Amino acid sequence: MFDLDLLNFEVEKCNLSQHPSIYSTATMQVPSDIGIGVRRKDTKQMLGIVSDKYEIVQYADIAEQVGESITKSGIDLTDVITQTILSEDSTKLELTAIFPAHARSIDGTENPITPKFKFRTSQNKSWANNGMMGHHKWDCYNTLVDGNKLAWIYGRHTKNFSISAFAAKIGAAAEYISGDGFKKMEKWYTTTVSRDDTINLFSKTLAKRTDNVSRNNKPNKVMLSNLMKTFDEENRHILGRGLYEKYGTRDNGTLWTAYQAATAWSTHTNNMSVKPLREAKVIKMLASSEWEELELAA
Repeated sequence: MFDLDLLNFEVEKCNLSQHPSIYSTATMQVPSDIGIGVRRKDTKQMLGIVSDKYEIVQYADIAEQVGESITKSGIDLTDVITQTILSEDSTKLELTAIFPAHARSIDGTENPITPKFKFRTSQNKSWANNGMMGHHKWDCYNTLVDGNKLAWIYGRHTKNFSISAFAAKIGAAAEYISGDGFKKMEKWYTTTVSRDDTINLFSKTLAKRTDNVSRNNKPNKVMLSNLMKTFDEENRHILGRGLYEKYGTRDNGTLWTAYQAATAWSTHTNNMSVKPLREAKVIKMLASSEWEELELAA
């Protein structure tokens, strides 16, 4: 199901004191209690430092197990679209599968949203084994993350996780996304929110600064401006005014357009390390009191 040729290499542990330094051709004198190195066996490229108890799992083995789990999950695999993304430094792997057979339209147009499964793992402990079932929006390529725990699947970094158990979790996540998860988004599509409420939402969640004490709780103005620009573009699109209309409307919008602005921000970055952090912030936004108040006001 996934591109095993891309993953046709092995990873091994190595003694750090014998690994060539990135600063010179000499070997480093590294205390033994720091940990064990992990590197590609073919190129000797260092991937990270782990404990001596760390269990290496080859990327190809993980991809095969995830693929088999998806196959056994009960999801309709007709015309399934898969992607295998390996970071340039080989430290991270992302596997995605989109299921067109389960696509549904939320707005009555020919631009459906389609269930999408994403699995991430790493060889440097930066990503634990974790899977997420969300939606893919074809007209903007946004990955629509869901804050419900039913959409998330976590696993230990071990050689032999249970394929049957993992398959059952994927199937349950797909059932949720296609059922209650989709119904929730349908409600968002018709729930009106004002621009002021949207600004307040983003100011206290996605655009909130981490150093608010020194900045009197003021949001990141550049980020807030960009989020609201996307919010306005989504509203113009829904109103049939065109995404790139020069003098765009600044109308009120919906929870759906606010959600689209958030997922556009989390999706459209080329940095593999940044993307999951942004997705986590969107999920946190969906669990915030500000978002909950807007939902209840419907």
